[in-house]
Amino acid sequence: MRALLDVVLLGLQLYQYVIVAVAIMSWLIAFDVVNTRNNVVSAIWNSLNALTEPLLRPIRRMLPPMAGLDISPIILLLGIFFAQRVIIYYLYPMAMGY
Repeated sequence: MRALLDVVLLGLQLYQYVIVAVAIMSWLIAFDVVNTRNNVVSAIWNSLNALTEPLLRPIRRMLPPMAGLDISPIILLLGIFFAQRVIIYYLYPMAMGY
């Protein structure tokens, strides 16, 4: 059971990095630092969007419009932090038998 929880925690940590990468890349695209007409940039952007959009889209639907500011990645990161804390403080000790 502990091994499974460790894998889940590792997956959540990796997904945090993906969310941060999407946020940074969206800024780079918005400020024309990188160009999506480049095949490598386009492939990276499409794969990152494919990984994050299924979880970000429902959050965006629930949030009211905020003058072009997208805070859905922040809310998703807070949800991941919460899930990690629940696993660490409540599920992990039960799996260890304390």
